[in-house]
Amino acid sequence: MKMSTQITTLSFFKYDTFKTKLWGFKTMQFAHKDLSNVKGQSFYRLLGSGKGLGFNPLPDWSIYSLLQVWDSEDAAKEFFSNSDLMEQYKVNSAEKCTLFMRNISAGGTWIGKIPFEKGAELNPNQPIAVITRATIKWNWLLRFWKYVPTSQKGLEGNDGLIYTKGVGEVPIVQMATFSLWKDFESVKKFAYNSKEHQEAIRRTRKNEWYSEELFARFHPYKSKGTWEGLDLLSI
Repeated sequence: MKMSTQITTLSFFKYDTFKTKLWGFKTMQFAHKDLSNVKGQSFYRLLGSGKGLGFNPLPDWSIYSLLQVWDSEDAAKEFFSNSDLMEQYKVNSAEKCTLFMRNISAGGTWIGKIPFEKGAELNPNQPIAVITRATIKWNWLLRFWKYVPTSQKGLEGNDGLIYTKGVGEVPIVQMATFSLWKDFESVKKFAYNSKEHQEAIRRTRKNEWYSEELFARFHPYKSKGTWEGLDLLSI
């Protein structure tokens, strides 16, 4: 099967002053004007973040991210090199990092769309990025958030985990997680050996917590910038 030329980029931005944090917050609304008609971009989401690891209902005002899906890497390069918006992000952020990724597999929808096309075969020895996204049903919000700390116990101190962050579009209701792993074996160990994670999956299926959900895996193949002083793909 012919692979798609599509790539996905995920950019993280860190703000360290009240002024720049306010700029980051305002950008969640005002950046749509610059992003709505970008040439070669088929999908994008502006994302805030939660405190700590994984899902968290408490906002982290210092970190925001931007997910973009591109027809090709050339389209992404053109945007990052010449966009006025990217220049503003650069000026206001204390640190920024962009991961370039090719999709391995994806299931589900995001705001009713299927954004990711398969662009790579799984290589178990390469780093793996995972994006999960869900819209939580209103009548399950309390029980969902009550169980979240238990479901994430397997993340803390996990040797195979390079980085993870909970992100989202609408606080409390529309949430996503991004996680970057050293290799496919690390992903499998968490998915199948964590009793808490397995129980979370069981409860999700039994109780139908979500009105919409998506799960996607990627091979990140290039990074630009640093995060917490490090190149995430060299760890």
